[in-house]
Amino acid sequence: MNRVFWERLDALLAQSRIVIDRPRGSHHPRFPQIVYEIDYGYLDGTTSADGEGVDVWIGSDAGRRLDAVICTVDMDKRDAEMKLMVGCTEAEKAYIERFYNGWPDMGAMIIRRQ
Repeated sequence: MNRVFWERLDALLAQSRIVIDRPRGSHHPRFPQIVYEIDYGYLDGTTSADGEGVDVWIGSDAGRRLDAVICTVDMDKRDAEMKLMVGCTEAEKAYIERFYNGWPDMGAMIIRRQ
């Protein structure tokens, strides 16, 4: 069962153009105190729970393998989402998890590919 899930995500990623709208070092558009240490964007032509494209974090590993997703809950927006983690090192995954869990109304959990 897990195999099919990851295969479908691989296909979605392969069939979509990645748009980096928050490059490494940029500030969040509504919260300027937030600086992105890793490239963040979305898959063009896809839809996620919030009505926007499927979110994706792009790490520094040149292999660019999808090996984890992070599930988030945002009580302010009253939504839950899954975001792809592509080419992220373990240190970058830890940063992303802290990124979401560092806010009072948010929570997140990483699911790693087996």
